[in-house]
Amino acid sequence: MRILVIGKGGREHAILWVLAKSPKVSKLYCAPGNGGIASLAECVPIKELEFEKISAFALEQKIDLVMVAPDDPLVAGLVDHLEAKGITAYGPRQNAALIEGSKVFTKQLMIQYGIPTAAYASFTGYDEAVAYVRAQGAPIVVKADGLAAGKGVIVAKTVEEAEEALKSILLDKVFGASGSSVVIEEFLEGQEMSLLSFVDGTTVKPMAPSQDHKQVFDNDQGPNTGGMGTYSPLPHIPESVVEEALANIVRPMAEALVKEGRPFKGILYAGLMLTNKGVKTIEFNARFGDPETQVLLPKLKTDLVDIMLATLDGTLDQLDIEWTDEAAVCVVLASPGYPGSYPTGLTISGLDQISPEAMVFHAGTALGQSGEIVTAGGRVLNVVGLGKDIAEARENVYAEVRKIGFDGAHYRTDIAAKALKG
Repeated sequence: MRILVIGKGGREHAILWVLAKSPKVSKLYCAPGNGGIASLAECVPIKELEFEKISAFALEQKIDLVMVAPDDPLVAGLVDHLEAKGITAYGPRQNAALIEGSKVFTKQLMIQYGIPTAAYASFTGYDEAVAYVRAQGAPIVVKADGLAAGKGVIVAKTVEEAEEALKSILLDKVFGASGSSVVIEEFLEGQEMSLLSFVDGTTVKPMAPSQDHKQVFDNDQGPNTGGMGTYSPLPHIPESVVEEALANIVRPMAEALVKEGRPFKGILYAGLMLTNKGVKTIEFNARFGDPETQVLLPKLKTDLVDIMLATLDGTLDQLDIEWTDEAAVCVVLASPGYPGSYPTGLTISGLDQISPEAMVFHAGTALGQSGEIVTAGGRVLNVVGLGKDIAEARENVYAEVRKIGFDGAHYRTDIAAKALKG
């Protein structure tokens, strides 16, 4: 099969890495790709939202399957566009991807179908939103309604912080149209868990749970990012909690989308909080998480091509998806200044020193003028280590991280530490 993957980050690198192992794949393309992806696939200089160029390329190259990985093109309707051109595409259609595209829509859907989530209110006006925050008090969570590259959620520890967040979103329009409305939620305490599932509309096949680290600094300090690292499985979280999440949240959401005439086909991502009142939903996403994908796919034994085809055919219930028993830990190396402004074009050293059993997925890299790998984003590299348990995988990944360098590189030193505290 000739497969085109849409995207340019570490998630897409991990997807292409596992697709390259499939005997069913004859040629891989990536649009637009990055400096590391270029070693696995032919990178095509087409951006994720250039729909006409993507479909023209797919038709010209006789692409058998387009895998749409990022949120922006899914929410904007790339799958619908490709299907209208007679091109087979993997990922939810626009009306189902709205569960990531609008937090207001998703909160309303969860309330309607009794899916556990934080209490909330939504606003389009600044004055009304501020009045609500002052009445509720802090801590409190402020979210831009639409997509904001993982940075549209502010956990405000004080009322003043919440007011500043509302000003940035609603008045200063730091997220553009994505901030035309906001969701204000009660602050939930507990451990977070990401639970991703393959879904073909009615059938839900869960992956192992994972845990992301959103804040930029150790001990969950500093502003939110797109994710500074993750690990899987979660040995300190009982299987009964995962079953509770599937029974009360993930499967009911898949069923709700079918009932609403929005059948979901693709990867359904549930961001969850394990509270003292049970598992509650923080968010839903309509695609593979980033960087969760980087610890999940290295453990996948079943051919990803078979899973995608079964999803599209509606036969996922007939496929037994197998995984290894290994633990995986991913550490993100970020540019100086991230998640704020950062330089690009910094030469990366040490990639040739990485052990064969480790994986380095490129998130924000490019090829320099002399063929060297340089930085080209905020999150630059995703380094993944495997082991018989979290402790071994953690030891392995940090040994590799220390081999890599570029000016001002920073990373968290406590990824997966929570799993070792019991």
